[in-house]
Amino acid sequence: MMHADLIDQDDLIGQLRSIGFETPSGASAEQACAQAVCGLTEDRARALRQLVERMLSGSATILPAVRQAIDQQLLPALATYNKARPEA
Repeated sequence: MMHADLIDQDDLIGQLRSIGFETPSGASAEQACAQAVCGLTEDRARALRQLVERMLSGSATILPAVRQAIDQQLLPALATYNKARPEA
């Protein structure tokens, strides 16, 4: 049997946890992403941005619910965070 490289909500939650984001068990992809963007700091935003870049540029197939959560939660929050940061 052939196994495709997929990113499902469990993978997303595992990856968020691996970079230090607390995500409740049983959370949906949307809930996990919404939780991740609450109270972003510079370090957390950087880690989250790198995670999103790796996921989107990788060869794995991102399941639709996960892609939707990234598009609707993570990307807008990261863009808003970048605009709100004072220039150094």
